[in-house]
Amino acid sequence: MTDTLFGVYRTRLTARLLSFFIIKYVKVSSIILNFSSLTGSLDLATNRQTMNKKNLLATLSILLTSTAAWGQKIWTLQECLDYAIANNIQLQQKRITVASDHEDVLQSQSALFPSVSFSTNQNVSWRPFAESTINLTNGSMTTSRNTVSYNGSYGINANWTVWNGNRNTNTIKQNKLTEKIAELGIEQQANTIQEQIAQLYVQILYETEAVRVCEEIIKSSEMQRDRAKTMVEVGSLARVDLVQLEAQVSQDQYSLVQAQSQLANYKLQLKQLLEIHDAESFDIAVPEVSDTQVLSIIPNEQSVYNAALENRPEIQSSKLNIESSEVAISSARAGYKPTLSMTAGIGSSNSSGQHAEFFKQVKNNMSNSLGLTVSMPLFDNHQARTNIRKAKYALQTSELNLQEQQKQLYSTIENYWLNATTSQQQYIYAKANVRSMQESYDLVSEQFNLGLKNIVELTTGKNNLLQAEQQLLQTKYTALLNSAMLRFYAGERLKL
Repeated sequence: MTDTLFGVYRTRLTARLLSFFIIKYVKVSSIILNFSSLTGSLDLATNRQTMNKKNLLATLSILLTSTAAWGQKIWTLQECLDYAIANNIQLQQKRITVASDHEDVLQSQSALFPSVSFSTNQNVSWRPFAESTINLTNGSMTTSRNTVSYNGSYGINANWTVWNGNRNTNTIKQNKLTEKIAELGIEQQANTIQEQIAQLYVQILYETEAVRVCEEIIKSSEMQRDRAKTMVEVGSLARVDLVQLEAQVSQDQYSLVQAQSQLANYKLQLKQLLEIHDAESFDIAVPEVSDTQVLSIIPNEQSVYNAALENRPEIQSSKLNIESSEVAISSARAGYKPTLSMTAGIGSSNSSGQHAEFFKQVKNNMSNSLGLTVSMPLFDNHQARTNIRKAKYALQTSELNLQEQQKQLYSTIENYWLNATTSQQQYIYAKANVRSMQESYDLVSEQFNLGLKNIVELTTGKNNLLQAEQQLLQTKYTALLNSAMLRFYAGERLKL
C-alpha cells in the first residue's frame, strides 16, 4: 500500500515538473518571437515561428492532459479492499478494543500471584504545656522539658488469595474468550466493509455502462434529428415531428446527466467508505466482463452454507459467547465455596524520647506476622443463587443468538444463490432481447427516413431498445455480484 501511494505521488511530481519545464520553454520561445518581430525579421520567418509556437502550445495542451491522467490513481477492487482494511476508522477502533481486552487478560493472570505493599506512618505531636522532667545522672540532677515528640512505623505486607472456588482461573478464561470475540469482531467488520465496497464497485461499473448507453442513445437521437431537419427542408416531414425529435434529444440529454450524477454519487460513497477525504479525483478500473464470468458456475447453496458455518466470524463469535456463558456459570457457583487467603507482614517502629538510636529502635521493635484466613459463606441473601440463575439465562440467550445467526446466514446465502441463478437466466434472455430490439429499431429508423413510420413508432422503438439494454446491464452485474458473494461466503477471496 505504501508503494502504491508513493507511486501516485511520484507520478504527480513528474507531471508537475514536466509542465513547469514546458511552460518555461514556451515563454522563452515567445520572447524570441517578439524580439524577431521588433528587429524586422522576414514575414516568412515570422509566420514559421508563429506556426511553431502554435504547434508547441497544442503539444503542451496534450502533454498536460496526458500527464494529469497519468498521475491520477485508478483503483482496482483489490486495492480498494486493501486500503479500506488498513485505514477504516471502525476497524482501527476495534483493534484498540482488542488491545484493551488483552490487557484485561494480563491483569487477570497477575491476580494469581500475591500482592505486596509497603506502608509507613509518621506522627509528630506538640505539647506546649508539658511538665518538666527531673533526671538524676551520676550524682547530678538535670531538668528537661520535651514539648515536641514524634514516632514512626514501617511495614511490608503481602496478601494472596490461595483459592476462591476457581473464580480467578475462570476470570482468565472469560477474558481470553472476550479477547477472541473482539478479534472475530475485527474480521466481521472487515467482511462487512468488503461487501459494501464490492456492492458500490459493481454499482459504479453498472452506472459507467449506463452512461455509455445514454451517450449512444443521444448520438442516435441527434442523427435522427439532423435527418429530420433535412426532411423538413424538402417538405417530406412535418415540422411538429422535428420539434418532437428535438424534445427527445433534450430528454435523452437529461437522462445522461441523471446517469452521470448517479455515477458521481456512487464514486463519492466509495471514496468516503475508503476514508479518502482529499480533493483529488477518484476513479476505478473498469474491467472487461465476459459472458464466461457472468455465466460462471454457481456454487451449491448448501455447500456454501456448510463452509460458512466453519469460517464466518459471526458464527464463531456466537459459539465463543456460549462458551463464555458456561464459564460464567462456573464463576457464579464459586459463591457457594469457601475462600482461602494468606497474609504476611514485617514491621517496625521508632519514637522520640528513647535512649536508643533510630536503627537500634527499628531493630528492637521489628515484628513478623503470618496469617491464614478461611471464609465460608453461610447466608448471602441469595446472591450466589441469583448470580447462577442469571448466568444460566445468559447461556440460553447466547444459544438462541447462535441459532439466529445461523438462520440469518442461511437466509443471506439463499438470497445470493437465488439472485445469482435468476440473474444468469435473465441475462441470457436479455441479451437476445437486446439483439431483437436493436434490429427492430434499425428497421424502424430506416422506415422513418423513408417516411413509412411516424415519430411515435420511432420513439417507441428507441425506448424499447433503451429499456432492453438497461435490463441487460442490470442482470449482468447482479449475476456477477451475487456469484462473487457466494464464493466469498464459501471462504474465497472477494473478487469479481
